[in-house]
Amino acid sequence: MFDWIRLRGCGVTADQGSSIAPIAAHHKSKWRALYNGYAAFYRRPMNDAIAEQVWAWLFDKSHVVEGLVALSGGEAVGLAHYRSMPSPLRGADIGFLDDLFVAPEMRGGRLGEQLVERVRAIAGARGWVSVRWLTADDNYRARTLYDRVAAPTQWKVYELSV
Repeated sequence: MFDWIRLRGCGVTADQGSSIAPIAAHHKSKWRALYNGYAAFYRRPMNDAIAEQVWAWLFDKSHVVEGLVALSGGEAVGLAHYRSMPSPLRGADIGFLDDLFVAPEMRGGRLGEQLVERVRAIAGARGWVSVRWLTADDNYRARTLYDRVAAPTQWKVYELSV
């Protein structure tokens, strides 16, 4: 079966002047600035080692993490990192959206929604029955988008430090 989404650099127009595309090597500097902004938003440390590891994952065909960028005028202004995830109670894989970020100056143009919709299309093409993600409780702007495109669940999230 032809796996069109793995073709790096083939964008599909999302609306006038913007598009969503698989991440490509020439997006690296803009991606890094976006990823730094994403980490800063969540008050998470970011350094070259972390960013280079994620960048390497995005281009390692044996790793599950994949990436998309939102483009405006040919420049990356948003990112999404996603992957498959087993759902044992379903006996099937689902999708997991790890990271979604749009440059603050580009918000309001539905680029975040276009990224989510592209992940939904990928999920459908791959037979994933759902896509799940987490966000901070106080991330009100993003939650407005998420409430528009998805249904919240009853689950609480816990993290065990090791």
